[in-house]
Amino acid sequence: MHSGQLQPKPGVMDIDIYVPGKSAAPAGVKLHKLSSNETPLGASPAAQQAIAGIASKMELYPDGSASELKQAIADMHGLNTENLVCGNGSDELLSLIGSTYLQPGNEVIFTEHGFLMYRIVALSNSAVPVSVKESRERADVDAILAAVTDKTRLVFLANPNNPTGTYLPIDEVRRLHAGLPGNVLLVLDAAYAEYVRRNDYESGMELAASADNVIVTRTFSKIHGLAALRVGWAFASRQIIETLERVRGPFNVNAMAIAAGAAAMRDRAHVDRSIAHNDKWLAWLTGELEQLGLRVTPSVGNFILVHFPDDEPGKSASKADAFLTRRGLVLRAVGGYGFPNALRMTVGLEDSNRAVVGALKEFLSGSGN
Repeated sequence: MHSGQLQPKPGVMDIDIYVPGKSAAPAGVKLHKLSSNETPLGASPAAQQAIAGIASKMELYPDGSASELKQAIADMHGLNTENLVCGNGSDELLSLIGSTYLQPGNEVIFTEHGFLMYRIVALSNSAVPVSVKESRERADVDAILAAVTDKTRLVFLANPNNPTGTYLPIDEVRRLHAGLPGNVLLVLDAAYAEYVRRNDYESGMELAASADNVIVTRTFSKIHGLAALRVGWAFASRQIIETLERVRGPFNVNAMAIAAGAAAMRDRAHVDRSIAHNDKWLAWLTGELEQLGLRVTPSVGNFILVHFPDDEPGKSASKADAFLTRRGLVLRAVGGYGFPNALRMTVGLEDSNRAVVGALKEFLSGSGN
């Protein structure tokens, strides 16, 4: 007779279940969902049309190597398809990197306000998560390098970072890489790269092309507007890609995601419209909210982190969140990211942006309820 209880592997029960941004407004109130960094311009019409062609062939397995998608990515970015791997969102690729390279007791470094998935990747592989302090809400290269030990195997760097919207210039990223041992993989999570308009920023593709221990992950969920389809990709040396291909599920990217992703990648005009919209309203929102006396972390993404007064309990982030939600304005509480008194707001359409500023003006003046 066997005894004992079924137990998950060490680390799993230490994981907090991921809570997505809210997506509901009170009955009868128009919803402005600004909680998940989704593009307000939606997906490319070409991507929507591409899906239609799959509807009559749903009994067929997708192309296991996602060739059409890889070719579109390679063509638009000037890359070799052999250096690409595609996934069910970049989230799956982050998990795949962990399950491929981590052993129990290894250490995984990320910054204190980094994406919650990095801790999950570590713990789900019985590895040790190591959170490193940021400096002025930005990743600190020296602090990261100081945290490296002989047990370190992965360093996750979201660049730009969510929820802060801050970034590291490429020379700082290169300095970080130069300071890492060759047996540590630097994972550059560039989910918001397309939005960045700074001369000293690069997503890290050139670095990954020349290094054996760098991988850049990218997504179609943000600027391309394909969040519902779950499609992401990564670029790295052939050695890393061939290793990940051994672990990847054989049909991990579905046929609709492949077709829509390829069409979205080739629709440069739609991406350009999204960049122009974000440039305009990111600057406008930042200026308007600062005029209300709120601190806004300087962002290069499609969202802003808005800080509420610490010395006025009646004007806290949680009270502002409740006030906004009653009006159908749904932002993201970021206590789980180490910001208990801030809200993250996605850049929306003009009416959403103006509505949030107007509502916060009312909230801060105390004239609302």
